[in-house]
Amino acid sequence: VLADLDYACANITAPKDNTASQITQWVALAFKSRVCLYEGTYRKYHPELGLTATANDWLNEAATAAQAVMNGGQYKLHVDAANPALSYRDLFVNSTPSSDEVILAYVCNAGLQVFNDANWYYTSATYGDRLSLTKTFINTYLNADGSRFTDTPGYDTLSFPSEVKNRDLRLQQTIRMGNYKRSDGTVAPPDFTYTFTGYQPLKFTLDSKATDGIAKNDNSIPIIRYAEVLLNYAEAKAELGTFTSSDWDATIKLLRVRAGLANTAMPTVADTYLQQNYFPGVSDPVLLEIRRERGVELALEGFRYYDLFRWDLGGLLTATYTGLYVPAMNTLMDLNGDGKADVSFVSAIPANKVAGVYYFLIDNAQARLSNGTYGTLIWLSNITRQWSDYKYYYPIPYNELVLNPNLKQNDGWDHP
Repeated sequence: VLADLDYACANITAPKDNTASQITQWVALAFKSRVCLYEGTYRKYHPELGLTATANDWLNEAATAAQAVMNGGQYKLHVDAANPALSYRDLFVNSTPSSDEVILAYVCNAGLQVFNDANWYYTSATYGDRLSLTKTFINTYLNADGSRFTDTPGYDTLSFPSEVKNRDLRLQQTIRMGNYKRSDGTVAPPDFTYTFTGYQPLKFTLDSKATDGIAKNDNSIPIIRYAEVLLNYAEAKAELGTFTSSDWDATIKLLRVRAGLANTAMPTVADTYLQQNYFPGVSDPVLLEIRRERGVELALEGFRYYDLFRWDLGGLLTATYTGLYVPAMNTLMDLNGDGKADVSFVSAIPANKVAGVYYFLIDNAQARLSNGTYGTLIWLSNITRQWSDYKYYYPIPYNELVLNPNLKQNDGWDHP
């Protein structure tokens, strides 16, 4: 695999492609940094493979490939000069890829009838999976002043409108919150028709309602971004133990500046919230912040599942699905502060409903509140999720075992 990647990096000589639709040397280098980081950390955190001695070789390859992209000067983090607060969202809603940052994209175009179905997927109660972020993850977004949200007294019992205020700008560009409106001016707070936790994604959805029920989104979807390259470089260097303050300034600091954070200094104290909820085996404060940044910056882009696997954290897949804080049942709640009620968490659906209010049934089976009649919303608490380490490796397909009798099924998958 590495030989093929090296060959591609050395022999694809096409210059930067501003359409972000062609495989260039920059695509090959960026992809190499992704693959090598994955392999290096997998070997490091999975000693059962017997490959820990070679982990650093792959991490060095990852850092070198990422640095080649960084030194090439062809890409930078996208900033919307007219509206810097929407720089991040631009990357996911524009038809023409932001070629300053996007290295490769699935390019959609209405004129060519090339579409995606993001709006339909994220704003349908039946078509999509009603994907929802959890409160535990939302808590990892920093405050706008750069401080940790989880250092705020009473952070876990703040109402939704309060908890999302004055946070990392990427939060308001990832979920519905605050004064978000659709393009026709319709106020659009979190809609529990589509979300289970209250943290409703909007990252890939268009503000227009026109494509909510059809697969006709024309926004291009980034596949490889320069932001990921910076994160790959930072993580590889941190895992190698060679990460410096200059590396911080060239990677994580740049991402946080774009996110509107006031204090972007490299941390010296480990965040206990991250340790307790995500990374109990990590004591390095910088590596913790790099992992925080990776989660926030790349949210919903398809990395998290595989990140947990390579970090030997598959057990986190069994974590409780936490939602927003509910101060009291059978009470109307205003989620965006516009003076109009949006949702009520109830023990029974009332006969006389208030117009515009979604009544969320707390049945203490599928959904419950952490303190009975109030507290954090807990979703699917009636389902027991189990993790076993054999699931880190996929089963070999039965047909392949039949074709090649020398193959042996991976451990754990040979049960009846």
